[in-house]
Amino acid sequence: MKPALGTVCSLDAKLGTIVADYAAGHCDHVDLWLGHAEQYLEAHSPEALRELFQIHAVQPLAASYQGGLLTAQGDARREHWALFEHRLELCQGLGIPVLVLAGDAFGPLSPTDLGRLSSSLTESARRAADSGVRLALEFDARATFPNNLQSAVALVEDVGHPGLGLCLDWYHYSVGPSKPLDLRLLSAENLAHVQLSDIADVPREMASDADRILPGEGAAPPDDLLRRLAEISYAGGVAVELMNPALWRVPPRQFGEVATTALRRLLGQADMGFGPRPPEPSPA
Repeated sequence: MKPALGTVCSLDAKLGTIVADYAAGHCDHVDLWLGHAEQYLEAHSPEALRELFQIHAVQPLAASYQGGLLTAQGDARREHWALFEHRLELCQGLGIPVLVLAGDAFGPLSPTDLGRLSSSLTESARRAADSGVRLALEFDARATFPNNLQSAVALVEDVGHPGLGLCLDWYHYSVGPSKPLDLRLLSAENLAHVQLSDIADVPREMASDADRILPGEGAAPPDDLLRRLAEISYAGGVAVELMNPALWRVPPRQFGEVATTALRRLLGQADMGFGPRPPEPSPA
């Protein structure tokens, strides 16, 4: 498993600061929030973005997230798919192997909507694979379909394209209708990315993104998930993802050190010899 931090954990900071400060805190991998990347590219070239990660020896192992592909229609659908193509180019250029795809089908769904959802997944997986990127479908506990791990696994299997896998966000697993037995459905083949957070001491029915806290520190520790990941020899990314406005105010250097230490301890990697990083070269 590759421990990572989602740059969304420091949403209010600039990407350049985040990458430098996370690297200083011994974070080697990030789940890149696409809003951060696109903001950075407003003032910098794609080459500068690649150099940012290279200079600090940080690898983006996933990008989060692409929405609007599943059931949108008309102009909105065309806009979402155009943005998707642009983001595939971005992932390809940065060597990011996984793009998280939001399972954002909300509201009543007709048979036509379900058919559109399935065909959209197939087409998006094909386009992603053509770009050397794998999509990771993230079910949303608030969505109409899929809103749980069992349904998400079934949907991915029904599409049956190697360019499509699963993103398991532990928050959505914990607050939604997923069941512990569903974890047995995870395999090294269908799981493409993992996002971790714990939940503050609130009823799960009332939990919101603002109640996300560091994994292992709240009411929904991911112990069962981590055991399953070990059983299937999962070798992909495990990223802390906290969309908590209170934590966005924490300086990225401080957050990066605390979160990386907590995640590696949780993954059983605290004693793997992570010593001081070598000096970082100065930008050209």
